[in-house]
Amino acid sequence: MGIVYVRGTVIGPKGSRNVRFLVDSGASYSLLPEPVWTKIGLAPKREMQFEFADGSIVTRNVSQCQFQILEEDVYSPVILGERDDEALLGVITLEVMGLVLNPFKRKLQPLRLMLASAKEVEIKSPKEV
Repeated sequence: MGIVYVRGTVIGPKGSRNVRFLVDSGASYSLLPEPVWTKIGLAPKREMQFEFADGSIVTRNVSQCQFQILEEDVYSPVILGERDDEALLGVITLEVMGLVLNPFKRKLQPLRLMLASAKEVEIKSPKEV
């Protein structure tokens, strides 16, 4: 699969920044490098552990900010990255926006959303059948 980037804006308590995001369909959370999240005034809300593909685990702070990408405007959790980290756009932010990565066209497109309902069903034991 090719590499896909998208431009967007992140907004925090102290302002906004334009960011070039690597769309990472393997990452749950989005990530902002330290120079970006400090400029827009984000503060850690909690600490979480994340596992890399090689199995190593890191602990990072997590916050929340506003994302504006492709005419969508949502709030989503964000990992507060380190100085040299690359800005990532993760699956949770994409789903909140109602977007999904089309790997064949290498672009974001609307997510087909499903609304399911629960129906009560009687389940019989194997002895009753």
